[in-house]
Amino acid sequence: MSKKYELLTDDTVASCDGTLYRIRSLRDIPELGVSIGDMGGYIESEKNLTHSGNAWVSGNAWVSGNAKVFGNALIANLRHILALGPIGSEDGTFTLFRTDSDPCVTRGCFIGTLDEFEKAVNETHGDNQHGQEYRAVIALARVRVREWEARS
Repeated sequence: MSKKYELLTDDTVASCDGTLYRIRSLRDIPELGVSIGDMGGYIESEKNLTHSGNAWVSGNAWVSGNAKVFGNALIANLRHILALGPIGSEDGTFTLFRTDSDPCVTRGCFIGTLDEFEKAVNETHGDNQHGQEYRAVIALARVRVREWEARS
């Protein structure tokens, strides 16, 4: 698999997670209007943005920590991603990001929609401490999704 982007070590920003590096496209992503050489947003490392698929971080958006952007996701600004952690029995990171269809949730090995995540939480944790924390995060995530829908 060829690389989709490169990290620019001379264009960085500092965040609580450390140094974030601007990305530059090494191939066209026509579905998102990205051309070879286009500047993207900022990521902490290549673990934050996959080289496969059409996912992209653009503008001045930041992605760091355990957040992962993949598939056809486009993170166009800081409001297009919500990452919270540590949470759950494994002290992991809950990540919600905007896609061109349904918002996507990742948490540990879970990848799916917010409704699917809520169902998995109810089945796995019921009303224990982790279930209560996850439901609070799900409520916050729904507020963010309503904001995205209102601006579409």
